[in-house]
Amino acid sequence: MASNYGKIINENLSRLFSQLPDDLEDLLGGERRGDHFCFRAFGEECCIGPDKIALSGKPVEDPRGLLVSLYAINTSPDPIQLEPLRSFKDLPGSMPYQGAFRANSEQVLVPHTLAIQEKQERIKESFDGQDGDRGLGGDFGFVLNPLPKIALCYIFYLPDDEFPASATCLFSANALSFMPLDGLADVAEYTSRGILRLIRA
Repeated sequence: MASNYGKIINENLSRLFSQLPDDLEDLLGGERRGDHFCFRAFGEECCIGPDKIALSGKPVEDPRGLLVSLYAINTSPDPIQLEPLRSFKDLPGSMPYQGAFRANSEQVLVPHTLAIQEKQERIKESFDGQDGDRGLGGDFGFVLNPLPKIALCYIFYLPDDEFPASATCLFSANALSFMPLDGLADVAEYTSRGILRLIRA
């Protein structure tokens, strides 16, 4: 029996493939392979087909699969616009989600700041990332692409004698063009989970 996530994923896939855009691979920022569309999502190879979404070759019916399906049905011809970066609290309607966002996307990383710094090259490679803008402050940081047209900028401060470690997550300027607001909060949460998975591997 399909999970609740699986049911919604299947509904989204039916909606997508019933009116398939001719240039879907370009809209997604991926490539077409027969009747599948593939790109990197949450640090893994992702393929969308008429009947399933797979990450690293394995069908998924979890929140990541749901987020990929939402990304697919919210396609836009707009290119990704990285700057000006936006904090979650500055996104319209974000107030009800701010506590959960901070806990699940930022605070969850704080105890692991040193390990993240040590393995940041691996993290950037997995998420098609790059170095962050040093003008944003922090002791180190990077920009990750959990989905081809959605970027997250992470800024970290290391602990010292006066202040504890901290982590901040910012969104690319037009992230809302490709994902509903509640979905964006979840994109950040599952990107942070992916970071933790990589430092523990």
